[in-house]
Amino acid sequence: MKEAEKSQVGFAFGPQNYRLLIIGLIVIVIGFLLMSGGKSDDPNVFNPEIFSWRRITLAPIVVLIGFVIEGVAIMKKPKTSKEAEK
Repeated sequence: MKEAEKSQVGFAFGPQNYRLLIIGLIVIVIGFLLMSGGKSDDPNVFNPEIFSWRRITLAPIVVLIGFVIEGVAIMKKPKTSKEAEK
């Protein structure tokens, strides 16, 4: 490689990519927290709260949105220093 090309080599992700990765991770954690709970204190008693709308519908959608954000963060092309100056 030429000297000019060596100076062009940098990190695979830019600052915006890392922000999106962190946001996606937080959204995924929120989704899993929404899924938690609903257990019964007594193992002989059934608690129908485990089938609540929050645990069955909302939480998986939130987790999927988090994974989509992670995918966008990975696929997004980071701006080079020359593009950022424009």
